[in-house]
Amino acid sequence: MLFFLSHPCLSRSLSPLLSWKSALCLASGLRELSSSPVLAAFLTCNSAVSATPLTDALSLLCLCLLPLHLAVPSSLAADCRETEMESQETSSIGAEALLHMSPGSTVSVAYHPLFGPHDDMMVLELDDKLLPDVLNERVVIRGQPDEDAVLCTQSKTYAMKFVGTSNSVLLVPPANQYVSDQNPRKNSMGNHEGKVVAPVIKVVPGNMELVEVAPRLDKLKLLLSQNPYTLDEYDMENSEENQESRAGLYNWKDLINNIQASDEELRSGLQMLLAVEINGFWRLVDERYMNMILEMLLRNAVLNDWSLSALNEDAVVSMLVTDGFPAVLARHCLHVYGNKVDGSTGTYSWKLDKKRICVHFAREILRGGKRKLESFMDEWRQRTPDEMLPTFDLVEGEVLSERVGVETWVREFSVSSLPSTPAERFSILFRERPKWEWKDLQPYIRDLNVPGLSSEGLLLKYTRRTQPSPEIEPVFSAR
Repeated sequence: MLFFLSHPCLSRSLSPLLSWKSALCLASGLRELSSSPVLAAFLTCNSAVSATPLTDALSLLCLCLLPLHLAVPSSLAADCRETEMESQETSSIGAEALLHMSPGSTVSVAYHPLFGPHDDMMVLELDDKLLPDVLNERVVIRGQPDEDAVLCTQSKTYAMKFVGTSNSVLLVPPANQYVSDQNPRKNSMGNHEGKVVAPVIKVVPGNMELVEVAPRLDKLKLLLSQNPYTLDEYDMENSEENQESRAGLYNWKDLINNIQASDEELRSGLQMLLAVEINGFWRLVDERYMNMILEMLLRNAVLNDWSLSALNEDAVVSMLVTDGFPAVLARHCLHVYGNKVDGSTGTYSWKLDKKRICVHFAREILRGGKRKLESFMDEWRQRTPDEMLPTFDLVEGEVLSERVGVETWVREFSVSSLPSTPAERFSILFRERPKWEWKDLQPYIRDLNVPGLSSEGLLLKYTRRTQPSPEIEPVFSAR
Protein backbone atom coordinates (compact mmCIF):
# COMPACT_ATOMS: atom_id res chain seq x y z
CA MET A 1 0.00 0.00 0.00
CA LEU A 2 1.28 3.48 -0.88
CA PHE A 3 0.44 6.60 1.10
CA PHE A 4 1.33 10.17 0.31
CA LEU A 5 3.04 11.69 3.30
CA SER A 6 3.54 15.19 4.67
CA HIS A 7 4.80 16.15 8.14
CA PRO A 8 7.18 18.86 9.46
CA CYS A 9 9.35 16.41 11.42
CA LEU A 10 10.58 14.99 8.12
CA SER A 11 12.32 18.27 7.34
CA ARG A 12 15.71 17.01 8.52
CA SER A 13 16.08 14.77 5.51
CA LEU A 14 13.45 16.19 3.14
CA SER A 15 12.37 19.54 1.81
CA PRO A 16 9.18 20.99 3.37
CA LEU A 17 6.31 18.83 2.18
CA LEU A 18 2.97 19.78 0.75
CA SER A 19 -0.14 19.67 2.90
CA TRP A 20 -2.75 18.98 0.24
CA LYS A 21 -6.46 18.93 0.98
CA SER A 22 -6.92 15.69 -0.92
CA ALA A 23 -7.62 13.04 1.68
CA LEU A 24 -7.87 9.76 -0.15
CA CYS A 25 -6.36 8.50 -3.36
CA LEU A 26 -7.22 5.55 -5.54
CA ALA A 27 -3.97 4.30 -7.03
CA SER A 28 -3.14 1.50 -9.40
CA GLY A 29 0.03 0.92 -11.32
CA LEU A 30 2.98 -1.03 -12.49
CA ARG A 31 5.54 -0.74 -9.73
CA GLU A 32 5.11 -4.40 -8.81
CA LEU A 33 1.76 -3.60 -7.21
CA SER A 34 -1.17 -5.95 -7.21
CA SER A 35 -3.78 -5.53 -9.92
CA SER A 36 -6.39 -4.42 -7.42
CA PRO A 37 -6.74 -0.71 -6.59
CA VAL A 38 -4.42 0.53 -3.86
CA LEU A 39 -5.57 2.91 -1.16
CA ALA A 40 -3.48 5.96 -0.49
CA ALA A 41 -3.93 8.84 1.91
CA PHE A 42 -2.25 12.04 2.87
CA LEU A 43 -0.91 12.30 6.39
CA THR A 44 -1.25 16.01 6.96
CA CYS A 45 1.02 18.21 9.05
CA ASN A 46 -0.97 17.60 12.23
CA SER A 47 -0.40 13.86 11.85
CA ALA A 48 -4.10 13.16 11.41
CA VAL A 49 -5.27 10.78 8.72
CA SER A 50 -8.30 11.72 6.72
CA ALA A 51 -10.15 9.15 4.63
CA THR A 52 -13.35 9.18 2.62
CA PRO A 53 -15.21 6.35 0.84
CA LEU A 54 -13.63 5.27 -2.42
CA THR A 55 -16.59 6.51 -4.40
CA ASP A 56 -16.06 10.05 -3.07
CA ALA A 57 -12.27 10.09 -3.24
CA LEU A 58 -10.30 12.49 -5.35
CA SER A 59 -7.95 10.17 -7.12
CA LEU A 60 -4.33 10.51 -8.01
CA LEU A 61 -2.84 7.80 -10.15
CA CYS A 62 0.64 6.58 -9.28
CA LEU A 63 2.10 4.79 -12.33
CA CYS A 64 5.38 3.80 -13.97
CA LEU A 65 4.97 5.22 -17.48
CA LEU A 66 6.74 4.81 -20.79
CA PRO A 67 7.69 8.08 -22.54
CA LEU A 68 4.70 9.72 -24.30
CA HIS A 69 2.49 6.62 -24.33
CA LEU A 70 1.38 3.98 -21.84
CA ALA A 71 0.40 0.42 -22.63
CA VAL A 72 -1.90 -1.28 -20.12
CA PRO A 73 -0.45 -4.57 -18.79
CA SER A 74 -2.64 -7.63 -18.87
CA SER A 75 -2.54 -7.87 -15.08
CA LEU A 76 -4.61 -4.69 -14.86
CA ALA A 77 -7.08 -5.59 -17.58
CA ALA A 78 -9.70 -7.18 -15.31
CA ASP A 79 -9.85 -4.21 -12.94
CA CYS A 80 -9.96 -1.79 -15.84
CA ARG A 81 -13.01 -3.58 -17.35
CA GLU A 82 -14.82 -3.63 -14.00
CA THR A 83 -14.42 0.10 -13.45
CA GLU A 84 -14.93 1.20 -17.04
CA MET A 85 -18.73 0.96 -16.92
CA GLU A 86 -18.94 2.91 -13.65
CA SER A 87 -17.59 6.20 -14.98
CA GLN A 88 -17.76 6.44 -18.76
CA GLU A 89 -18.11 10.20 -18.70
CA THR A 90 -14.79 10.77 -16.95
CA SER A 91 -12.79 8.02 -18.60
CA SER A 92 -11.32 10.19 -21.36
CA ILE A 93 -9.00 12.47 -19.41
CA GLY A 94 -6.75 12.49 -16.33
CA ALA A 95 -6.27 9.55 -14.00
CA GLU A 96 -9.57 8.01 -15.05
CA ALA A 97 -8.30 7.66 -18.61
CA LEU A 98 -5.53 5.41 -17.33
CA LEU A 99 -7.79 3.45 -15.00
CA HIS A 100 -10.30 2.68 -17.77
CA MET A 101 -7.96 1.79 -20.63
CA SER A 102 -8.58 -1.29 -22.71
CA PRO A 103 -5.85 -3.93 -23.16
CA GLY A 104 -3.41 -2.99 -25.91
CA SER A 105 -4.55 0.64 -26.14
CA THR A 106 -2.35 3.69 -25.65
CA VAL A 107 -2.79 7.14 -24.19
CA SER A 108 -0.93 10.38 -24.72
CA VAL A 109 1.13 11.67 -21.78
CA ALA A 110 2.55 15.16 -21.22
CA TYR A 111 3.58 17.48 -18.42
CA HIS A 112 0.78 19.16 -16.47
CA PRO A 113 0.82 23.00 -16.57
CA LEU A 114 1.42 22.89 -12.79
CA PHE A 115 4.27 20.38 -13.07
CA GLY A 116 6.77 21.32 -10.35
CA PRO A 117 9.58 20.18 -8.06
CA HIS A 118 9.75 16.55 -7.03
CA ASP A 119 11.26 16.93 -3.54
CA ASP A 120 8.16 18.30 -1.81
CA MET A 121 6.29 15.00 -1.52
CA MET A 122 7.05 11.54 -0.21
CA VAL A 123 5.22 8.27 -0.80
CA LEU A 124 4.86 5.97 2.21
CA GLU A 125 4.58 2.22 1.67
CA LEU A 126 2.44 0.24 4.13
CA ASP A 127 1.73 -3.43 4.62
CA ASP A 128 -1.73 -4.81 5.27
CA LYS A 129 -1.41 -4.96 9.06
CA LEU A 130 -0.80 -1.20 9.30
CA LEU A 131 -3.48 -0.13 6.83
CA PRO A 132 -6.42 -0.27 9.33
CA ASP A 133 -4.49 1.92 11.80
CA VAL A 134 -3.86 4.53 9.11
CA LEU A 135 -7.39 4.57 7.72
CA ASN A 136 -8.91 4.77 11.22
CA GLU A 137 -6.69 7.66 12.30
CA ARG A 138 -4.67 5.62 14.79
CA VAL A 139 -1.19 6.67 13.64
CA VAL A 140 0.96 9.70 14.38
CA ILE A 141 4.38 10.90 13.23
CA ARG A 142 6.65 11.93 16.08
CA GLY A 143 9.99 13.66 16.24
CA GLN A 144 11.63 17.04 16.60
CA PRO A 145 13.19 18.90 13.62
CA ASP A 146 16.65 17.58 14.55
CA GLU A 147 15.47 13.95 14.85
CA ASP A 148 14.71 11.26 12.30
CA ALA A 149 10.94 10.89 12.12
CA VAL A 150 9.15 7.80 13.38
CA LEU A 151 5.59 6.64 12.79
CA CYS A 152 3.73 5.35 15.83
CA THR A 153 0.60 3.26 16.17
CA GLN A 154 -1.07 2.79 19.54
CA SER A 155 1.45 0.10 20.52
CA LYS A 156 4.46 0.13 18.16
CA THR A 157 7.11 2.46 16.75
CA TYR A 158 8.43 2.39 13.18
CA ALA A 159 11.50 4.07 11.74
CA MET A 160 10.93 5.75 8.38
CA LYS A 161 13.60 5.08 5.76
CA PHE A 162 13.77 6.49 2.25
CA VAL A 163 14.24 3.99 -0.58
CA GLY A 164 14.98 5.35 -4.04
CA THR A 165 13.61 3.78 -7.20
CA SER A 166 15.19 3.43 -10.63
CA ASN A 167 11.78 3.49 -12.33
CA SER A 168 9.92 6.72 -13.05
CA VAL A 169 6.87 6.87 -10.80
CA LEU A 170 4.53 9.57 -12.12
CA LEU A 171 1.49 11.20 -10.53
CA VAL A 172 -1.48 12.00 -12.78
CA PRO A 173 -4.33 14.12 -11.35
CA PRO A 174 -8.02 13.18 -11.69
CA ALA A 175 -10.29 14.64 -14.33
CA ASN A 176 -11.71 17.45 -12.20
CA GLN A 177 -8.18 18.79 -11.71
CA TYR A 178 -7.27 18.45 -15.36
CA VAL A 179 -6.33 21.47 -17.53
CA SER A 180 -6.86 20.54 -21.16
CA ASP A 181 -4.60 21.44 -24.04
CA GLN A 182 -6.59 23.80 -26.27
CA ASN A 183 -3.97 23.73 -29.03
CA PRO A 184 -3.85 20.24 -30.60
CA ARG A 185 -0.43 19.31 -31.98
CA LYS A 186 0.36 17.71 -35.32
CA ASN A 187 2.07 14.35 -35.39
CA SER A 188 4.93 13.40 -37.70
CA MET A 189 2.44 12.62 -40.49
CA GLY A 190 0.98 16.13 -40.35
CA ASN A 191 -2.32 15.04 -38.80
CA HIS A 192 -3.81 16.65 -35.72
CA GLU A 193 -3.59 14.48 -32.59
CA GLY A 194 -6.25 14.38 -29.96
CA LYS A 195 -5.83 16.34 -26.78
CA VAL A 196 -3.40 15.05 -24.17
CA VAL A 197 -5.38 13.04 -21.66
CA ALA A 198 -2.75 12.07 -19.02
CA PRO A 199 -0.93 15.15 -17.68
CA VAL A 200 1.89 14.33 -15.25
CA ILE A 201 1.97 16.69 -12.27
CA LYS A 202 4.75 15.10 -10.16
CA VAL A 203 7.58 12.59 -10.39
CA VAL A 204 8.19 10.50 -7.26
CA PRO A 205 11.89 9.63 -6.78
CA GLY A 206 11.23 6.88 -4.22
CA ASN A 207 9.20 5.97 -1.18
CA MET A 208 9.45 5.74 2.59
CA GLU A 209 9.54 2.29 4.14
CA LEU A 210 8.61 1.46 7.73
CA VAL A 211 10.85 -0.69 9.93
CA GLU A 212 9.69 -1.61 13.43
CA VAL A 213 12.13 -0.35 16.06
CA ALA A 214 12.34 -0.18 19.83
CA PRO A 215 10.86 2.97 21.41
CA ARG A 216 13.40 5.73 22.00
CA LEU A 217 12.96 6.11 25.75
CA ASP A 218 16.42 7.28 26.80
CA LYS A 219 15.26 10.85 26.22
CA LEU A 220 12.34 10.24 28.60
CA LYS A 221 14.73 9.30 31.40
CA LEU A 222 16.89 12.34 30.61
CA LEU A 223 14.00 14.79 30.68
CA LEU A 224 12.44 13.50 33.90
CA SER A 225 15.80 13.18 35.69
CA GLN A 226 16.50 16.88 35.31
CA ASN A 227 13.91 17.90 37.88
CA PRO A 228 13.02 15.13 40.36
CA TYR A 229 10.41 15.69 43.04
CA THR A 230 12.11 16.35 46.38
CA LEU A 231 11.16 16.98 50.00
CA ASP A 232 12.02 20.66 49.60
CA GLU A 233 9.57 20.98 46.73
CA TYR A 234 6.78 19.45 48.81
CA ASP A 235 7.47 21.91 51.63
CA MET A 236 7.05 24.87 49.26
CA GLU A 237 4.44 23.28 46.99
CA ASN A 238 1.73 25.89 47.54
CA SER A 239 4.03 28.90 47.54
CA GLU A 240 3.94 31.46 44.73
CA GLU A 241 7.63 30.89 44.07
CA ASN A 242 7.00 27.21 43.34
CA GLN A 243 4.08 27.98 41.03
CA GLU A 244 6.50 30.01 38.90
CA SER A 245 9.02 27.17 38.76
CA ARG A 246 6.92 24.85 36.58
CA ALA A 247 9.43 25.25 33.75
CA GLY A 248 11.14 21.96 33.01
CA LEU A 249 8.11 19.88 34.03
CA TYR A 250 6.28 17.68 31.56
CA ASN A 251 2.65 16.69 31.33
CA TRP A 252 1.38 13.88 29.08
CA LYS A 253 0.97 16.16 26.07
CA ASP A 254 4.53 17.41 26.48
CA LEU A 255 5.85 13.86 26.62
CA ILE A 256 4.09 12.61 23.50
CA ASN A 257 5.41 15.67 21.65
CA ASN A 258 8.98 14.99 22.76
CA ILE A 259 9.36 11.21 23.01
CA GLN A 260 9.48 8.96 19.95
CA ALA A 261 7.37 6.09 21.20
CA SER A 262 3.80 4.85 20.93
CA ASP A 263 1.36 5.69 23.71
CA GLU A 264 1.55 2.16 25.15
CA GLU A 265 5.34 2.12 25.00
CA LEU A 266 5.50 5.54 26.65
CA ARG A 267 3.25 4.44 29.51
CA SER A 268 5.38 1.32 29.94
CA GLY A 269 8.50 3.48 30.00
CA LEU A 270 7.02 5.71 32.70
CA GLN A 271 6.19 2.63 34.75
CA MET A 272 9.72 1.21 34.38
CA LEU A 273 11.19 4.55 35.49
CA LEU A 274 8.84 4.55 38.52
CA ALA A 275 7.43 7.91 37.47
CA VAL A 276 4.29 9.33 39.09
CA GLU A 277 1.86 12.03 37.97
CA ILE A 278 1.83 14.91 40.46
CA ASN A 279 -0.36 17.97 39.85
CA GLY A 280 -0.68 17.01 36.19
CA PHE A 281 3.07 16.57 35.60
CA TRP A 282 5.01 13.30 35.32
CA ARG A 283 7.85 13.22 37.84
CA LEU A 284 10.58 11.00 39.16
CA VAL A 285 10.77 11.09 42.95
CA ASP A 286 14.15 11.71 44.55
CA GLU A 287 15.55 8.41 45.86
CA ARG A 288 16.32 9.85 49.29
CA TYR A 289 12.76 11.10 49.60
CA MET A 290 11.41 7.68 48.60
CA ASN A 291 13.71 6.12 51.19
CA MET A 292 12.18 8.36 53.88
CA ILE A 293 8.66 7.28 52.90
CA LEU A 294 9.56 3.58 52.82
CA GLU A 295 11.38 3.77 56.17
CA MET A 296 8.33 5.43 57.71
CA LEU A 297 6.00 2.80 56.22
CA LEU A 298 8.09 -0.03 57.67
CA ARG A 299 8.27 1.70 61.06
CA ASN A 300 4.50 2.13 61.12
CA ALA A 301 4.09 -1.55 60.17
CA VAL A 302 6.10 -2.55 63.24
CA LEU A 303 4.31 -0.10 65.56
CA ASN A 304 0.85 -1.12 64.35
CA ASP A 305 1.64 -4.82 63.93
CA TRP A 306 0.82 -4.76 60.21
CA SER A 307 1.66 -7.75 58.09
CA LEU A 308 3.92 -6.82 55.16
CA SER A 309 1.95 -9.33 53.10
CA ALA A 310 -1.43 -7.67 53.73
CA LEU A 311 -1.09 -3.91 54.09
CA ASN A 312 -4.41 -2.06 54.05
CA GLU A 313 -4.06 0.77 51.52
CA ASP A 314 -6.34 3.23 53.32
CA ALA A 315 -4.63 2.66 56.66
CA VAL A 316 -1.13 3.02 55.19
CA VAL A 317 -1.96 6.18 53.24
CA SER A 318 -3.76 7.76 56.19
CA MET A 319 -0.82 7.09 58.51
CA LEU A 320 1.77 8.43 56.05
CA VAL A 321 -0.29 11.58 55.45
CA THR A 322 -0.39 12.07 59.23
CA ASP A 323 3.40 11.75 59.21
CA GLY A 324 3.64 14.62 56.71
CA PHE A 325 3.83 12.89 53.31
CA PRO A 326 1.46 13.67 50.42
CA ALA A 327 -1.19 11.03 49.71
CA VAL A 328 -0.11 10.67 46.08
CA LEU A 329 3.40 9.67 47.18
CA ALA A 330 2.08 7.35 49.88
CA ARG A 331 0.18 5.42 47.19
CA HIS A 332 3.16 5.66 44.87
CA CYS A 333 5.32 4.00 47.54
CA LEU A 334 2.94 1.02 47.59
CA HIS A 335 3.06 0.79 43.79
CA VAL A 336 6.87 0.96 43.70
CA TYR A 337 7.60 -1.56 46.45
CA GLY A 338 4.52 -3.75 46.53
CA ASN A 339 1.91 -5.69 44.59
CA LYS A 340 -1.84 -5.30 44.88
CA VAL A 341 -3.33 -8.54 46.18
CA ASP A 342 -7.01 -7.95 47.07
CA GLY A 343 -9.77 -5.49 46.29
CA SER A 344 -12.89 -7.59 46.79
CA THR A 345 -13.98 -5.74 49.93
CA GLY A 346 -13.79 -2.30 48.35
CA THR A 347 -10.37 -1.46 49.74
CA TYR A 348 -7.06 -2.77 48.44
CA SER A 349 -4.40 -4.73 50.24
CA TRP A 350 -0.74 -4.74 49.26
CA LYS A 351 2.09 -7.21 49.66
CA LEU A 352 5.57 -5.72 49.79
CA ASP A 353 7.90 -7.32 47.22
CA LYS A 354 11.01 -8.89 48.76
CA LYS A 355 13.28 -8.24 45.76
CA ARG A 356 12.30 -4.58 45.39
CA ILE A 357 12.75 -3.92 49.11
CA CYS A 358 16.13 -5.65 49.21
CA VAL A 359 17.36 -3.89 46.06
CA HIS A 360 16.32 -0.53 47.50
CA PHE A 361 18.36 -0.98 50.67
CA ALA A 362 21.33 -2.40 48.74
CA ARG A 363 21.41 0.78 46.66
CA GLU A 364 21.17 2.93 49.77
CA ILE A 365 24.14 1.16 51.33
CA LEU A 366 26.31 1.33 48.21
CA ARG A 367 25.43 4.93 47.40
CA GLY A 368 28.52 6.00 49.33
CA GLY A 369 30.89 3.80 47.31
CA LYS A 370 32.12 0.24 47.12
CA ARG A 371 32.17 -1.99 50.19
CA LYS A 372 33.73 -5.26 51.26
CA LEU A 373 31.27 -8.07 50.66
CA GLU A 374 31.10 -9.16 54.31
CA SER A 375 30.49 -5.61 55.55
CA PHE A 376 27.86 -5.01 52.91
CA MET A 377 25.98 -8.22 53.72
CA ASP A 378 25.97 -7.47 57.45
CA GLU A 379 24.48 -4.00 57.03
CA TRP A 380 22.09 -5.22 54.35
CA ARG A 381 20.61 -7.83 56.72
CA GLN A 382 20.24 -5.24 59.47
CA ARG A 383 18.35 -2.74 57.30
CA THR A 384 15.88 -5.10 55.62
CA PRO A 385 12.76 -6.35 57.47
CA ASP A 386 13.20 -9.57 59.46
CA GLU A 387 10.88 -11.58 57.19
CA MET A 388 12.86 -10.56 54.10
CA LEU A 389 16.23 -12.29 54.48
CA PRO A 390 18.43 -10.84 51.66
CA THR A 391 20.53 -13.07 49.42
CA PHE A 392 23.09 -11.90 46.86
CA ASP A 393 21.15 -13.27 43.88
CA LEU A 394 18.46 -10.64 44.53
CA VAL A 395 20.77 -7.85 43.36
CA GLU A 396 21.87 -9.30 40.02
CA GLY A 397 21.83 -6.50 37.49
CA GLU A 398 22.20 -3.98 40.33
CA VAL A 399 25.54 -4.79 42.00
CA LEU A 400 28.91 -5.91 40.63
CA SER A 401 31.43 -7.90 42.62
CA GLU A 402 35.18 -8.08 42.01
CA ARG A 403 38.06 -9.80 43.73
CA VAL A 404 40.97 -7.70 44.94
CA GLY A 405 43.58 -10.08 46.29
CA VAL A 406 41.86 -12.38 48.73
CA GLU A 407 38.92 -10.03 49.34
CA THR A 408 35.69 -9.52 47.44
CA TRP A 409 34.35 -6.01 46.98
CA VAL A 410 30.92 -4.95 45.76
CA ARG A 411 29.69 -1.70 44.17
CA GLU A 412 26.53 -0.35 42.60
CA PHE A 413 26.14 -0.83 38.85
CA SER A 414 22.46 -0.75 37.93
CA VAL A 415 21.03 -1.87 34.61
CA SER A 416 18.50 0.97 34.93
CA SER A 417 21.32 3.49 34.49
CA LEU A 418 22.36 2.04 31.10
CA PRO A 419 21.13 3.25 27.68
CA SER A 420 18.47 1.24 25.88
CA THR A 421 20.22 1.16 22.49
CA PRO A 422 22.30 -2.04 22.09
CA ALA A 423 25.42 -0.39 20.64
CA GLU A 424 25.67 2.12 23.49
CA ARG A 425 24.80 -0.52 26.09
CA PHE A 426 27.55 -2.94 25.00
CA SER A 427 30.06 -0.10 24.68
CA ILE A 428 29.52 0.89 28.32
CA LEU A 429 29.59 -2.72 29.51
CA PHE A 430 32.94 -3.44 27.86
CA ARG A 431 34.39 -0.20 29.17
CA GLU A 432 33.35 -1.37 32.61
CA ARG A 433 34.83 -4.84 32.07
CA PRO A 434 36.78 -6.02 29.00
CA LYS A 435 35.52 -9.59 29.56
CA TRP A 436 32.25 -10.86 30.96
CA GLU A 437 31.13 -14.29 32.04
CA TRP A 438 27.60 -15.11 30.89
CA LYS A 439 26.15 -15.24 34.41
CA ASP A 440 27.33 -11.66 34.98
CA LEU A 441 26.48 -10.31 31.51
CA GLN A 442 23.00 -11.76 31.12
CA PRO A 443 21.27 -9.53 33.75
CA TYR A 444 22.54 -6.45 31.90
CA ILE A 445 21.23 -7.31 28.44
CA ARG A 446 18.03 -9.31 28.96
CA ASP A 447 15.89 -6.16 28.90
CA LEU A 448 17.17 -5.06 25.48
CA ASN A 449 14.33 -4.97 22.97
CA VAL A 450 15.27 -5.01 19.30
CA PRO A 451 12.40 -6.14 17.02
CA GLY A 452 13.50 -9.01 14.82
CA LEU A 453 16.73 -9.66 16.76
CA SER A 454 17.00 -12.23 19.57
CA SER A 455 19.43 -12.20 22.49
CA GLU A 456 21.63 -14.64 20.56
CA GLY A 457 21.59 -12.27 17.60
CA LEU A 458 22.66 -9.38 19.82
CA LEU A 459 25.57 -11.41 21.19
CA LEU A 460 26.70 -12.37 17.68
CA LYS A 461 26.53 -8.75 16.54
CA TYR A 462 28.24 -7.03 19.46
CA THR A 463 30.44 -9.62 21.21
CA ARG A 464 33.06 -12.29 20.69
CA ARG A 465 32.50 -15.56 22.48
CA THR A 466 35.44 -17.53 23.88
CA GLN A 467 35.02 -21.02 25.31
CA PRO A 468 38.18 -23.18 25.35
CA SER A 469 36.23 -26.30 26.33
CA PRO A 470 32.57 -27.28 26.90
CA GLU A 471 33.20 -27.61 30.64
CA ILE A 472 34.26 -23.95 30.97
CA GLU A 473 31.73 -21.13 31.06
CA PRO A 474 31.90 -18.93 27.92
CA VAL A 475 33.49 -15.49 28.18
CA PHE A 476 32.32 -12.52 26.08
CA SER A 477 34.47 -9.59 24.91
CA ALA A 478 33.91 -6.66 22.55
CA ARG A 479 33.72 -7.39 18.85
